[in-house]
Amino acid sequence: MNRRGATRSTRRAAICIVVPTTSPAGAPSSPAAVALRPRSCCQYSGPVFGREGYARASVDALAAATGVSTRTLYNHFPGGKALLFQAVLTWTSGEARDAQLARLRAVLDPERPPRPEDLERDLVSLARGLIRLMADYAYHFPLVRHIHAEADHVPPEVLTACHEAGPAPVGRALTEALARLEEAGLLDLHGDAALAAGHFMALISHTIVQFTHYGVLPLPATEQDRLITGGVSAFLRAYRAG
Repeated sequence: MNRRGATRSTRRAAICIVVPTTSPAGAPSSPAAVALRPRSCCQYSGPVFGREGYARASVDALAAATGVSTRTLYNHFPGGKALLFQAVLTWTSGEARDAQLARLRAVLDPERPPRPEDLERDLVSLARGLIRLMADYAYHFPLVRHIHAEADHVPPEVLTACHEAGPAPVGRALTEALARLEEAGLLDLHGDAALAAGHFMALISHTIVQFTHYGVLPLPATEQDRLITGGVSAFLRAYRAG
């Protein structure tokens, strides 16, 4: 390899492990884009994991998708496929987490609790926004679907890293938001805000996730909204103050 080729190859490998700070608009047209802008290997290998799952995705396919050799991939991810999958999940979970937290802050302003008559409206708005993220972050939720299907094949440390990158901080933030609503006299969480947060998420999302397989088969808008509003109503029947 000549000096110019070696320099180009080294630059691509270096760029490959940069985690982007903005959400991608979609999959790139070709791996050659890695050499043109600071994108992560995660963006290029993520669709392979999303399509094949963890167990079936081969290192050769992952390397081809990122535009590097398998040797280069192992140089940057000594743990091989497991470490790369962890990097992909940590990145996509972080992207989805930031969007969920932003939605939570926008709807349930810590400084301005809703009026009692607006509580159900605001919780429905929050639920709709959270469910909409399955479509907005379509590169993340196929990975989540595979995690649930292949949990016995995914290394435990990868599952832990994924949970800590996304669901855990979102769960804590929702717990705190509901606790503030209780302090404002709007909810009665019966001494367990974390359990109430878990119930809220289950009631607004579980049936939709099961029916759509994390957005693969979208529901009609009216049916999805019926499930969301019904979930919020059930939550308030259990937890509304008074």
